[in-house]
Amino acid sequence: MNDFLKLFSFVAVFSFLQFGVSRGAGVGPEREALDAFREQLVKAVSENDLDGILAKLHPDVIVTWQDGQVCRGREEVREFYEKMEGADKKAFQGYITPPTPDENTILYSGNTSGVVYGYNVGRFFLAGKEMELKNRWTATLVKEDGEWMMASYHVSMNILDNPLLNGVKAAAMWGVPGALVLGGVVGFLLRRRKRRVRG
Repeated sequence: MNDFLKLFSFVAVFSFLQFGVSRGAGVGPEREALDAFREQLVKAVSENDLDGILAKLHPDVIVTWQDGQVCRGREEVREFYEKMEGADKKAFQGYITPPTPDENTILYSGNTSGVVYGYNVGRFFLAGKEMELKNRWTATLVKEDGEWMMASYHVSMNILDNPLLNGVKAAAMWGVPGALVLGGVVGFLLRRRKRRVRG
């Protein structure tokens, strides 16, 4: 199940900027620079250009996935990406709600760093069922040597209310009564057998 979550996380992490950065805060040159960053990243993602994607990440980027796994640096992200290349991509069916920022990118330190956050809703086909998973994400952008890069990304979902957890709860809810009924039937049959032996 973690592979499905990781796959969804990967799709989210490199596509959210298609929407977030293009609505970045700031005016004039900074807005244009953020738009250029977005366009270059979109092109790399659409062409499945891993080197192009990694070029938009800070060398010391930190990415935290939904299962708690952390990738630090471009090489670990590369390894993660390559591992996901072998996952069942059909599990991810696309976005119901594309990665969407809650507000414009918040710029700091003289417009050399920024934070953007938001959500997305993905559609999955898992265990024979279609599921909707809502993610919350936060990303940090930094500008070094005149170039914007992604320095960190964290993605999570509600651990107390999500389709995966609800499925486990439903299975448990039906499993306990089922076990009680089965136990009762087995007990009845054993008692009946003992009576026959005594008789």
